Amino acid sequence: MPAERLTEDAIRTFAENWYVALDQHLAPDRVLAMITEDLEFKVPEDTFLGREGFGRWYEAVTHRFFDEVHTVTKVEPVIEGDRAVVRVLVNWQARIWDAPAARSQWLGFDADQTWTVVAGPDGPLIKQYTVNELAPMPGSGSL
Repeated sequence: MPAERLTEDAIRTFAENWYVALDQHLAPDRVLAMITEDLEFKVPEDTFLGREGFGRWYEAVTHRFFDEVHTVTKVEPVIEGDRAVVRVLVNWQARIWDAPAARSQWLGFDADQTWTVVAGPDGPLIKQYTVNELAPMPGSGSL
């Protein structure tokens, strides 16, 4: 099956759908279908490689964060044929609970990210994902 051509609209929609998937804690196979086999996933806590590494990260975060809301504020792709480098700005808000605390804690961050996406058979796939900066909102708890 030929790769689906990358367009700005397709990349923007893909980015929004990515965060819907994360917010809804979709089954791992649904999220893994959005990344390449050789993914390089860099977040502040570590770098995760491939689908196995990403799967470990996804398992951890879906058991740590709840009531998540990601709001995409900017998607700026530079398309070069069947790949694109994309600047993504997203606001992330969530709650965490650390036993034996009496209450959960609110987290809020603005994330500046760079993705490399490639054309897959059904649309974009994430090949590289880097969190460049994670800036806390006023009053946010810490990670």
